[in-house]
Amino acid sequence: MKQYIRKKTRKIYYGSVGVGGDSPITVQSMTNTDTRDVHKTINQIKELEKVNCDIIRVAVPDPEAADAVKDIKKSINIPLIADIHFDYRLALQSVKNGVDGLRINPGNIGSIDKVKEVVKACKDRKIPIRIGVNSGSISKEYLEKFGGVNVNSMVESALEHINILRDMDYHDMVISLKATDIYTTLNAYKSISEIVDYPLHIGITEAGTQWAGTIKSSIGIGSILLMGIGDTIRVSLTGEPVEEVKVGKQILRSIGMLRDKIEIISCPTCGRTEIDLISLAKEVEKKVENIHRPIKVAIMGCVVNGPGEAREADLGIAGGKGNGIIFKKGKVLKKVKEDKLIDELMQEINKL
Repeated sequence: MKQYIRKKTRKIYYGSVGVGGDSPITVQSMTNTDTRDVHKTINQIKELEKVNCDIIRVAVPDPEAADAVKDIKKSINIPLIADIHFDYRLALQSVKNGVDGLRINPGNIGSIDKVKEVVKACKDRKIPIRIGVNSGSISKEYLEKFGGVNVNSMVESALEHINILRDMDYHDMVISLKATDIYTTLNAYKSISEIVDYPLHIGITEAGTQWAGTIKSSIGIGSILLMGIGDTIRVSLTGEPVEEVKVGKQILRSIGMLRDKIEIISCPTCGRTEIDLISLAKEVEKKVENIHRPIKVAIMGCVVNGPGEAREADLGIAGGKGNGIIFKKGKVLKKVKEDKLIDELMQEINKL
């Protein structure tokens, strides 16, 4: 698989997790629980940890939520980011209570003196700030100046916030410019990546429900990553946060940026198929789900063409009528009965 050159950015840390520089691309999510419900929020984060979520964000709308992050932080194993709008006091309270990062736009929290307080607290504790400009949160000034929501209004809005922190000699920033429109998002990230070297958090905002949002996010996030842009991602779905992480990890796997488990490739079936290929592929996928080995396994429905079409796979099976073959790098290893195909395949996987 072709290796894409990723733009080198500054490296920051959320706790012990690096973002930018030579760090692997991380996958984030955000809880949809009431942060004030500590027990429920911790339980959801624990579920996210099981699917290898790298960083988690929680909403902090009031002082009670800011207090809750103290207990949440003590009970989880991944970095915790506080998402704050407008109130600098909530940022200070969250920092004091141990968060690993803030998501806050400095231009929206009041006077320069208030911003300075937040920056000092973050500097003292080496806490990064993510500046997040969404297509729906651009100031009226830039909307009027640039004629609505577009790349220019998003980038200029982001630069306004960036420059406030730069002027205070603060550089532990992560930047995001998300729109619901894929083209706008892609071009906004391309533009900002040519101007600053801060790590970029990428995603398509308000992408939609699990099915539609997965497709839209995969196209958008995947396209940006393939340009070499992006250091951490979030798939924004109207659904369970666990699904966001699963999709995010799979996007990285699909473009060769994460090789943490077996990759299954399978043919779409056709009129030549004489076995239950759909069930076969699902069963193999389930059996290898927890095998962390960077190999490619092909599940093909045609003995005649299967090995040739999937010759790049490390291992594979192709089915015929009542029988099938096991092949390796396109060469047939053995012929086996249909009901033994999966068992034989698993034996060969375990040999690798």
